[in-house]
Amino acid sequence: MSERTVAEPGDTDTRWMTRRARWTHIAVGAAAGLAWAGALRAWMAELSGPASSFSWGTFEGVLLPGLLVGAAFGWASGVGPAASVRERRMLRWCAAAPLAFAIAPMLRPGALADFLREGLGGGAVLVALTAIGGGYALGGGRPLWTRIACGVLAFGISLAGALLTGPLLRGSALALTTPRGAWLAVFDLALMCTLIVASAIPFRRLSRSSPRRLALAGAHDERE
Repeated sequence: MSERTVAEPGDTDTRWMTRRARWTHIAVGAAAGLAWAGALRAWMAELSGPASSFSWGTFEGVLLPGLLVGAAFGWASGVGPAASVRERRMLRWCAAAPLAFAIAPMLRPGALADFLREGLGGGAVLVALTAIGGGYALGGGRPLWTRIACGVLAFGISLAGALLTGPLLRGSALALTTPRGAWLAVFDLALMCTLIVASAIPFRRLSRSSPRRLALAGAHDERE
């Protein structure tokens, strides 16, 4: 006579609390990502000066990617050290989430042609790749020399962008010797450092588990 496994009430409560905690992580991450994207748009407006304008494309090209990237990082922050196979696979996708900042602007009509012909939109690509490289450097658990190389490159690009973007685009109006120019450079560097630190969440070091343990954890996730 076979025995049927009956779920204990405590197990059900634990699963419900785990799911609730995960959704909380996602919601907080999405809100933080939206706030970061809004700050980025404010930086872009200040950089452009009087030529800056807002449209519904701001939501599609800046705010929506920020929301999605923040939600991905929020989900990744809820993954424990003993992650299952499915969770480890999802973390790889979360690590690539900053690419949304590069892809979303390219979805506008004619944007891809402008990028290929004149390089317009290249800044978004650089921001995404810098965030991923910096996150990899801070994540841990990888060969040290690759982390150092990625970290130096990511910080160097962030610092150079903060110091040079304003003066190159608007000259003396945003020179580093002026209060406005210095403020914009600090703002730029703070935004990039915040994004890099957040991008390290999916790269963080996980505990090493045997294939059998990972398979059991994956089967448990499928039952849920």
